[in-house]
Amino acid sequence: MSKSTLAVIAAVSAATGAAVTAAMYSLRSSDKKTTEIITTSTKTLIKPPVGAAAPVSASQVFSSTRTAVPAAAAALNAPVNPAGLFEYGFPGPVSDIASRQALISSFDRRLRNPQWVVEHITPASLAARDGDRKNSAFREDDMVPDKFRAKLKDYFRSGYDRGHQVPAADCKWSQQAMDDTFYLTNMCPQVGEGFNRDYWAHFEDFCRRLTNTYPSVRIVTGPLYLPRRDPQDNKFYVRYEVIGNPPNVAVPTHFYKVIFAEDAKSAAGGPVAIGAFVLPNAPIPNEKPITDFEVPVEAVERASGLEFATKLPVQRRKRLCADTTCSLVIKEYADRQKAFAKGGGSRLN
Repeated sequence: MSKSTLAVIAAVSAATGAAVTAAMYSLRSSDKKTTEIITTSTKTLIKPPVGAAAPVSASQVFSSTRTAVPAAAAALNAPVNPAGLFEYGFPGPVSDIASRQALISSFDRRLRNPQWVVEHITPASLAARDGDRKNSAFREDDMVPDKFRAKLKDYFRSGYDRGHQVPAADCKWSQQAMDDTFYLTNMCPQVGEGFNRDYWAHFEDFCRRLTNTYPSVRIVTGPLYLPRRDPQDNKFYVRYEVIGNPPNVAVPTHFYKVIFAEDAKSAAGGPVAIGAFVLPNAPIPNEKPITDFEVPVEAVERASGLEFATKLPVQRRKRLCADTTCSLVIKEYADRQKAFAKGGGSRLN
């Protein structure tokens, strides 16, 4: 068995045992009132400045299809025109893309979770202290239509944390950036004790410490819903809890981070250190090495249906954990969390 295969199998295993799930995938291969919304038939783009653009109709997007398809159908003497349905609207799927100071996110309306959230951290951004989470509050994202939106009440007494994908601790450089991280479009239900408040927090700290070595670190984070073998019939199933009343928000089985660490030569066409990690949404012992969860980027792509480095040539890529030490600092971070809690604060992510 190859080293990469072993890495993938290890990557989705923890004390709770979600072992071979990702292996299957790797073996083959702002005040928001001033936000502008641009809607197309395939996605909604939310970005500054002021104003809201009128939705672009499906007939506009499919104008070439509307003329070409009937013409082709007539030439073939076809008795049907499926594209005519688009006169009434395009079904989707729709991804709500929000571009904010702190992050860019893509929201999955069906699962009520982000598909991915992108952030950029630097030594300068982490050194700034112009934002305070005491002045921030969790909020629903009114840029997502109400019927598709994750609600605050969905998390109430659910047993899960509102888990940041882009941590608040990464965005202290402005209060607006800090506030941006508290939209529910930047949240997923996460196991609290042993994960969101522990191992995942240490992992986020590891990402910040990468700026001690690299002047620019770009991170994409998101949920996964991976299959697991049922011991009774030996078949694989994708099963996840759904919280809310009515049940709306899917509870991911795993989370991924894909990290792009850039040095001074990267902007000039030099190498970029890439690391991909998949962690189960479950308690993980703090002593477990983060390298046990390292996987090939292709494993995350196959599991998520996303692509992360299509424009980055293979010859420019290097493995992050071969370029630097990938390890968590548990005691130091835990002590800081305890000190913060004594001061009346809460989880720093």
